[in-house]
Amino acid sequence: MNPAPVPPLPRYLALAYTALVIYASLHPFSGWRDLGVSPLDFLDAGWPRWWTGFDLAVNAFVYLPLGYLLTLALSRKTGRWLPALLGALLAMLISFSLEAVQTWLPTRVPSNLDLACNSLGGVVGAFAAWRSGTQALVWLARWERRLVAPIPHAEFGLLLLGLWLLTQLSPETLLFGAGDFRQLLGLSSAIAYAAPSFFAFEVLVIACNTVAIGLIARTLLTDHASPRAVLLLFFLFALFVRAVSATVLVGPREAMAWLTPGAGLGLAAGATVLMLALFAPATWRVALAGLALMAGTVLVNLAPTNPYSVAALATWRQGHFLNFNGLTRLIASLWPFLALPYLMLLGRRL
Repeated sequence: MNPAPVPPLPRYLALAYTALVIYASLHPFSGWRDLGVSPLDFLDAGWPRWWTGFDLAVNAFVYLPLGYLLTLALSRKTGRWLPALLGALLAMLISFSLEAVQTWLPTRVPSNLDLACNSLGGVVGAFAAWRSGTQALVWLARWERRLVAPIPHAEFGLLLLGLWLLTQLSPETLLFGAGDFRQLLGLSSAIAYAAPSFFAFEVLVIACNTVAIGLIARTLLTDHASPRAVLLLFFLFALFVRAVSATVLVGPREAMAWLTPGAGLGLAAGATVLMLALFAPATWRVALAGLALMAGTVLVNLAPTNPYSVAALATWRQGHFLNFNGLTRLIASLWPFLALPYLMLLGRRL
């Protein structure tokens, strides 16, 4: 690959995606035990007894972006083939290490077939980066210059928005809701469910998070990038992700079940406040984003249990997506506590 300067975003994405793969592979991180079996025994365990073509495809597909991103992140290395070779080897090493560690997890079964599929995905991703990585980096650099403002840590802000979009894949969380620690801590809602109270919380949570997310995204956009149009497309894409996730994971009939009257009013109220806030100076926008983020986090932890969430969990064909569910739930719970320090750091630089 060309050793020209590489945008830092691929390195952020490679690190984040690696962390997500590790979490999804070792979730729920409990019940560790030693059965007296070598962590390498899975290598010659023969063909697994239980497997499906879908599982094999998913195992390969998940590691394809990993090989691609690792190769792009290593593209400063001299030569065109060396980053691809290192990216493929790193993806294989990550898969091998995780399969070996799963020996001590009661809910996981290490598999040589999983290792083979993961490695295949990593190699294919690295090959794709070898073939088109230079063009991808050039396109990425051009895209950043056109849309992303030249502010410190802009790549981290883009990563935060990407993680927020990932949380919308979970059909059990309140629309745009983030920072709910009750499930992680095993706590129940302090407020009993009642239609009027849930409606009010739903409106406020969605409105606050719409304002917070929109203003965070605005801090990353240049003034000549048509911020309002970009924000509209961003939120439409988030809602599209939500609808597709509900369709795939719950069922086609549930595709728009999240679009309740409270959700509609919350989106409308949040969009109205956001459009007005865009006229404020940059420092005020950052401060308002922080306030809206904190308010939304407090409200989502006080809100009554979402009845749609209960229904979604009852019909969700989790199966292979059980670890995905834990992953999106963790990201949704931690996201505001990652975004707030970013806003504080950004506010000091403006």
